[in-house]
Parts: sequence; C-alpha cells; structure tokens
Amino acid sequence: MIIKDSIILITGANRGLGLALAQAALKAGARKVYAGARDPAAITLAGVKPLKLDVTSAEDIAAAVLACPDVNVLVNNAGIDTGTEVMSANAAASLQTELEINVFAPLELSQAFAPTLARNGGGAIVNILSALSWVNMPKHGTYSVTKAAAWSLTNGLRNELRAQGTQVVGVHVGYMDTGMTADIDAPKVSPAAVASTVLTALDAGADEVLADGTAQRVKAGLSATRGVYLGEPRS
Repeated sequence: MIIKDSIILITGANRGLGLALAQAALKAGARKVYAGARDPAAITLAGVKPLKLDVTSAEDIAAAVLACPDVNVLVNNAGIDTGTEVMSANAAASLQTELEINVFAPLELSQAFAPTLARNGGGAIVNILSALSWVNMPKHGTYSVTKAAAWSLTNGLRNELRAQGTQVVGVHVGYMDTGMTADIDAPKVSPAAVASTVLTALDAGADEVLADGTAQRVKAGLSATRGVYLGEPRS
C-alpha cells in the first residue's frame, strides 16, 4: 500500500499517535487525510479534513462511510486504557468500556469500510495494538485483555480480507510519550517515530509492525522456554 496519493482515515486523530500519523501521512504525500474525532473542533492540524467520529456510535460510523467514499486506508487508532487490574472490583465495568473502544470499534469500522476499500482497489487497514497484546501487566490488566482480543481480531481480518486484496497491519508498541502514559516512569518512544515506522511498513507491504524495542523483546520472548507471558515463577 503506497502512501503517496492515498486517501486515509485515522480515528482518534486529535492527539497522540493519531495526530502524529496524520502529520506523517501529509508529509508522505497522502492526497487526503480524514481526521476522525468525537469533537471535530479538536482537530487543529492544517491540511486534514476533520470528521465527526465517535467510534462507539453506529450512526457516526455509518455517516463516515457515506462522507468518505474515496478512502483506501483505514487506521483504527482510537483507544482507551482505564488502568484497571483484573482483580479490581470494577474490572468488569472497565473491561466493558475498553472493549467497546479497543475491540468492537475496530471490528465495526473494518466491517463498515471493507466494501469501500474493495471498490478502491483493496487498500489497507491498520490496527494500533500494543506489546500488551502478548503479556498482561497488573496496572493495565483489562487493557491487556482488550489488546489481546484486538490482535486476534486483526489476524482474523487479515485472513478474511485477503481475497479482496486488503493489507491488514497490526502495530505493536510499548510505551509511547503521550497523555495516556504521562504518569508512567519508563522509557517511551515518540509518536512521531512510531508513525514513521508504520507508514514505512505500509509502503513495504508488511503485515506486522514491531514499532520499538519493547515490542521486539516481548515478541521474541513468546517462544522462550518460559514464555514471557507467564510472568515470574511462583515462589
């Protein structure tokens, strides 16, 4: 999928990685960038087309399909992390909230835009996942559950959309320097660096992106004798 002259729709494009992806797409020569956000007034980047898009709203998704008939790249970027452990009293409620945005929204957007992508030559879907697709960390317990589900969803989309020529890319990354991780004291990769890596991978026809050292190490650890997802041995 060549970015130059492409028509891209990015969800959650008002800040963080979504904003960085929009900036990188414009720089790479995209013909048009639809910048989706719950409040289109929050989109301030010059050169993009703001789009009202609450990814949990069936009405907004249907309206976006009608408003964006020329799209050939869909980037499912919008996400939420409530910072909830799986044994917390409110885990079920937090998980439901995160599932709506992190799993059901990419599913429903991908289903809605798949016919558009097919009409426009196949195109691509990019799902922003996480290194936490493969491991579960206590402070991000329910979020990790949703990203594991989103990873499986991405693989399912890839298999089922292959026949129409749609490239489906899963992007795994550790901590990014965004508002979501502001209170986390750990090495972080810049959204701009991740965005550049994603667009390079799209141009190369890749199916998976390991956007930083954390994602690369976790992926490598999956096949260890004691898989990284098992955590520390019981004492």
